[in-house]
Amino acid sequence: MSTSLFGNYEIDPKIFDEAFSPHKKQRIQYEKLFEELKNYSFTDINDLNEYARRSFINQGITFNVYSDQDTGIERIFPFDIFPRIIPQQEWQQIEKGVLQRNMAINLFLKDIYNEKKILKDKVFPTDLLFSCEFYNKHMLNFIPNGEIYTHVCGTDLIKHSDGEYYVLEDNARCPSGVSYVMSNRDTMKKIFSHVFSRHQVQSVHEYPDQLLATMQSVAPVGVDDPVCVLLTPGVYNSAYYEHAFLALNMGIQLVEGRDLFVDKNFVYMKTIYGPKRVDVIYRRVDDDFIDPLVFRPDSRLGVAGLMSAYRDGNVTLMNAPGTGAADDKAVYTYLPDIIKYYLGEEPIIKNVQTFRCEKDDELKYVLENIEKLVIKPVDQSGGYGILIGSNSTKLERENMKASIKNDRRKYIAQPIMSLSVHPTYIDETSKYEQRHIDLRAFTLMGNDRQYVLKGGLTRVALSRGNLMVNSSQGGGSKDTWVLG
Repeated sequence: MSTSLFGNYEIDPKIFDEAFSPHKKQRIQYEKLFEELKNYSFTDINDLNEYARRSFINQGITFNVYSDQDTGIERIFPFDIFPRIIPQQEWQQIEKGVLQRNMAINLFLKDIYNEKKILKDKVFPTDLLFSCEFYNKHMLNFIPNGEIYTHVCGTDLIKHSDGEYYVLEDNARCPSGVSYVMSNRDTMKKIFSHVFSRHQVQSVHEYPDQLLATMQSVAPVGVDDPVCVLLTPGVYNSAYYEHAFLALNMGIQLVEGRDLFVDKNFVYMKTIYGPKRVDVIYRRVDDDFIDPLVFRPDSRLGVAGLMSAYRDGNVTLMNAPGTGAADDKAVYTYLPDIIKYYLGEEPIIKNVQTFRCEKDDELKYVLENIEKLVIKPVDQSGGYGILIGSNSTKLERENMKASIKNDRRKYIAQPIMSLSVHPTYIDETSKYEQRHIDLRAFTLMGNDRQYVLKGGLTRVALSRGNLMVNSSQGGGSKDTWVLG
């Protein structure tokens, strides 16, 4: 162990530490890294963290935070240079689990917009589906090219104190964060280039090529050399850096709605050489804004007539409109049943126990035990609207109870899970401390192709004891090393 860096590292034995056993013994996958860090002082680590921060600033690696007071604050995504290391065998289980989950989600979406067998067989409640905010009636009786709805998925995982992984939630609309995975790796290679030679770390830089190949695989029938574009809401979107990053690395055009138009149910891009037909659109614009003729008429982010061209099979949208039905946190409670129904398999990765406030008995439990639970709105992301009972005031809990009673369908509750922790350098104390982490795994699904990025986005809560890892809630990230 590096005496200078980790001699005063405090371990809570009740929480699973990714790098140390409860007796402060280094876990085997970290031994080489700890050996390397013996040569570093806290001054060295502080300097390297500052270098990483400046590197992010120079590259424009940012995200926007929105609040009631501000229209958008651009911030550098906090980055910790101590990587998370996942052994190959452990990663293989994660990979199998997220693939299984996303295959089932895709089959579920195809079914609920077409034959609805899962409703007829009473495996999934009809009222729950039709009360889902993201269930999109404009997708009824339509199957996209390749029969793929969820081309890009982000699955959020946690490791509990029992050492097991659990799925916290699914992100099937426009999951973000993959650009930070690659930016983190680039920065780490600059800082610790010699360390990589001692570890067989799986690459993450093939993701743009895999994403482009996925786009090309679901092009309209008869199109051999598809024109692909990435549709962004524009520079003020919180994930604009990622949109620009992915378009650049795929070698495709980054477009806004005003750059496209529909003529005779085909989509065209405006260029200096005249209109150019577009075949596949990776859209990072929410459903409500993609076509003012179908959804919000005041939208200036989308393309008039886009849904008509899509339903005619003349253009493919990634992800399909209506995939948000699988993001609903009440729908999440049925994912184990969905996996069994469509695949005939037991879930490889378990759900977190979840209480639906719509059910009388579960509502009673939630209201009586709110201080032991995490309350989540079913339709929010980014950590917004969440109440962690143990960290809340009595007034906050009473206000949440009133909100739940007013709209029971809108809320679910889960036990306060003990997220695993990881050594993280803290500027304020100038030392390594335990901080809670999670993992977002990225899956691509195309026509006869599947891919899981080998090393997702490890997000870290930078405040002591905080369970909120989202960047919008002050969290940061780490490089994730999957060993070969």
